[in-house]
Amino acid sequence: MSKTQPTPAPGVHRIDSGTCELAPDPIAGGWLLTINGAHSSHIDPDDPLLLDFDYMRQMVAVIEQRYEPSASLRVLHLGGAACSLPRYLAARYPATRQVAVEVDATLARLVREWFALPRSPLLRIRVGDAREVLESAHDGSREVIVRDAFSDAVTPDHLTTREFTAHVHRVLAPGGLYLANCGDDRTLRRARAEVATVADTFTNVAVIADPSMLKGRRTGNVVIAGSDGPLDPDPALVRRLLSDALPSSILTGAQARAFGSRPILRDPA
Repeated sequence: MSKTQPTPAPGVHRIDSGTCELAPDPIAGGWLLTINGAHSSHIDPDDPLLLDFDYMRQMVAVIEQRYEPSASLRVLHLGGAACSLPRYLAARYPATRQVAVEVDATLARLVREWFALPRSPLLRIRVGDAREVLESAHDGSREVIVRDAFSDAVTPDHLTTREFTAHVHRVLAPGGLYLANCGDDRTLRRARAEVATVADTFTNVAVIADPSMLKGRRTGNVVIAGSDGPLDPDPALVRRLLSDALPSSILTGAQARAFGSRPILRDPA
């Protein structure tokens, strides 16, 4: 007997954290998932390599610069939603094993019902708080950690601090890669503070966003990368970022550290 094929269910659905809406995307095609009013995920059921969100394309550009398609990566996603990025990485890196942490159990169940996501052990969806799961992870057990968790369009504070980032560093294998999606407004206060925090933990830090975002001219997303391995602006990576549908710039070294001009974020005393 064949397994039941996943079937997207458009409309508004009640989830543990409020409501989500699944709707056809009239512009890009595929499906757009909105959680409590904030655009959260986009999935094209026919093409796992199609990423509509620009910050995800920036993240995979960094990952693909560092790792060959044959790499057996161990990836931890802190924030799951519809698992667009894990789905992409499963297609690009067939030998990879991934865990996506999603705090909302009902949402995790629904996305499994709606979309043909890779099954365990290729992709496990673990329900829980991202920091609690991170703190329970073994030292050096992941090559890549991605933080893409939001509550009401803002990353929860406990997933931004120096103490949290120290656990990221501990769980990463030597030279591993940390990627964080930071949503911010024109002041860039959050992004600058997060960059300062990552730079205080890792040997190298990089900042990626479109130039207007980096200049404080619009609200949007900033990708922050941290690693004890190299994060040099490889010419091929620079070209790839500039040729994207939303051209973006990368800051590394002293430029990235200068961008992180705010005080380091810490857990409450």
